[in-house]
Amino acid sequence: MNKKQPLIAVVGPTASGKTAVGAALAKEYGGEVVSADSMQIYKGMDIATAKPTEEEMLGITHHLISVIDIGAEFSVADYVKLAREKISEVASRGKLPVLVGGTGLYVSSLIDNISFDNALTDGSVRKRLTEECEKEGNEAMLEKLRLVDPETAAVLPAGNITRIIRALEVYEVTGIPFSRHKELSRAEEPLYNACMIGLNYADRSMLYNRINRRVDIMAEKGMVEECRAIFENEKTGTACQAIGYKEFIPYFKGEKTKQECIDKIKQDSRRYAKRQLTWFRRDERINWIELTDVIPFDKIIEECKKIVAKSNIL
Repeated sequence: MNKKQPLIAVVGPTASGKTAVGAALAKEYGGEVVSADSMQIYKGMDIATAKPTEEEMLGITHHLISVIDIGAEFSVADYVKLAREKISEVASRGKLPVLVGGTGLYVSSLIDNISFDNALTDGSVRKRLTEECEKEGNEAMLEKLRLVDPETAAVLPAGNITRIIRALEVYEVTGIPFSRHKELSRAEEPLYNACMIGLNYADRSMLYNRINRRVDIMAEKGMVEECRAIFENEKTGTACQAIGYKEFIPYFKGEKTKQECIDKIKQDSRRYAKRQLTWFRRDERINWIELTDVIPFDKIIEECKKIVAKSNIL
């Protein structure tokens, strides 16, 4: 019987410190980072997606960041395929893969070895749903999804219309909710022996303060100019609906002030963090570290190392 590939996964809400912890653990164990972020994967979206800087990477190789063109269609199935390939490459070099990111659907689909069936796709249904969305709006489509698949709707923001339409398409084609398909597709054994570490702040207000501060720093670093370039790119697809980008559209159209849009980004980011926690809290395999602003970083890493040691994956 073949031994499963060891894998460390660092997950949690936005602004919880995953990037720093993931890079530090990769350095500690001789590993490389594989990103599990649905927006950092796009080229040209750097500031508002909080892509790690060279300094933050600590000299560690990071994969699946800035590899997809903004206008390209990219699904969770595409992500799983790419991530599996990268993890195999990392392992073939004798390195430990360290999965880092907050996109719960990417993380769970990869670790649970979810299979994706092309039979769940129907272009004509998707086209009709897209046309309905253009007439009725994102919120109306999300409400339709709540009626047939409340579990999936609960973790999707109205701005993520691509996945909302995809979930509705799967339901219409099969009569089975997308969330149920995920359960049914876990027919094969997971490929990885994973140790999952979750980062969160014991005091929710601390996390929200970190989110607010980070958005302000992003604005200082040129987020508005980056977002304008994305907005003016005719080939922009799903990417333009990312938090930190779509909120500036009213500003570019002269409908709201820049500060109003920045405040909206903070609000949407806080709501996104709450949805991320809802998603990850359901996974009993995650070992949570409850953070505070006074816990030294080296203590966090020591706690992570204890979790890894206890997991016996290495």
